[in-house]
Amino acid sequence: MSTELKKAIDQISKDRGIDRELLVDTLEEAVRSSVIRKYGETIDVEVTFNDDTGEMEVFQFKVVVDEVEDPLSEISLEEAKLHDPNVELDDDLGFRLDVMDLGRIAAQSAKQVIIQRMRDAEQEIIYEEYKDRVGEIVSGIIQRRDRTGWIINLGRTEALLPKEEQIPKERYKRGDRVQGFIINVLKEGRGPQVVISRSHPDYMTALFRREVPEVADSTVRIMGVARDPGSRAKVAVTSRDRDVDPVGACVGIRGSRIQAVVQEFRGERIDIVVWRPDIADYARNALSPALITRITVDEDDKLLEVVVPDDQLTLAIGRKGQNVKLASKLLGWKIDIFTETRYGELHAAREVLEQVASVAEMPVERFLNAGFETLESLAEAEEETLLAIEGMSEEKIGHIMAAVRLLMPSKPVEEEDAEEADADEEAETVSEEPAAEAAPEEPTEEPAEESTEEAAEEPAKDDGEQE
Repeated sequence: MSTELKKAIDQISKDRGIDRELLVDTLEEAVRSSVIRKYGETIDVEVTFNDDTGEMEVFQFKVVVDEVEDPLSEISLEEAKLHDPNVELDDDLGFRLDVMDLGRIAAQSAKQVIIQRMRDAEQEIIYEEYKDRVGEIVSGIIQRRDRTGWIINLGRTEALLPKEEQIPKERYKRGDRVQGFIINVLKEGRGPQVVISRSHPDYMTALFRREVPEVADSTVRIMGVARDPGSRAKVAVTSRDRDVDPVGACVGIRGSRIQAVVQEFRGERIDIVVWRPDIADYARNALSPALITRITVDEDDKLLEVVVPDDQLTLAIGRKGQNVKLASKLLGWKIDIFTETRYGELHAAREVLEQVASVAEMPVERFLNAGFETLESLAEAEEETLLAIEGMSEEKIGHIMAAVRLLMPSKPVEEEDAEEADADEEAETVSEEPAAEAAPEEPTEEPAEESTEEAAEEPAKDDGEQE
């Protein structure tokens, strides 16, 4: 039995990679807990593993007293002298306990403690192994579904692929092999310690580093990644070597390199764009394939006003706004897109508004923020609405209205003539309506006679028709 215990300790230490001393300490503590559980908290025991004999040695210690009150921790002087004639009062006398006498319940308790301590030791080892592997790609087999995601068997341990880190519309089943990107390693808590992701932008960076040698040796640098997982992504790249084309290096001959990344993401479309230090140039590349006419940069608000030809608006925005959203995420700037026609109208209206704002000695942004973008909107606004603008007063409203009347475009002569003609027609219609209502109020006999004659003539016509 003693040899079997020693072999078991050595085998577990080797197979699980757990320190042998840690195992021995765990086993000693488990046996001690079992003894206390069986005999009570007052018992004083010492447990040691004899490496030479391979046995667990358990000693119970009792204090020598005149009168025994607790048999578990005390022994009378008379009884103690039977074991050791030289013993004296207050001495500690040790007695060896037989571990085999612990009983089934105590043995089961010891087993549970050993298993738990081994799990704790294994988790500590896994944490130490994986804590420095955050940012690496790992591969495993789908094992089961958890309420928080999928549990993946990595070999020595399990990993969790949370729902929010999965690619939408991807479906898994038990036994499928899947890759993931380590984003976190948890030291505490039950269950998997390693958390992986398939939707993280850095996962795409890691895949390019694996597939493209120029990225791996830092000749080509990935400056940013923006993803709509499973649908589309934009990757910004730059080269430290003028002779190396960053886009061509990432795409590969006939798209061989980028195709490996696309297949891993189940067909996710990837746009490789060239990074530029100038934000306007960078934005032009990020919004490709749309053509850009003009870009206005607002450094303070990190805002880009992008003007495109009228026929390029759909291409610039993309399906459900995907192209402009990814470009904005890649740049870290807000992007407003206008067609040339719309921008021309807004620009002209803004110039006029700036003139009105200058009359009131106010910044034009206050008018724009209040929703006034045209002269017409100012002309139609109520005084209370205008007073709500920051810094506005009744005196300034008077100046503004005077400026609006001065700057409002005059109507063409043809329009005025048409309006006058419409007004005349309306006036005639109004004047005729009373007469039409008054006509039936003057009864005469002549109309009645005419109607009688007409009625008399009608049968004659019918007869003619019959003939």
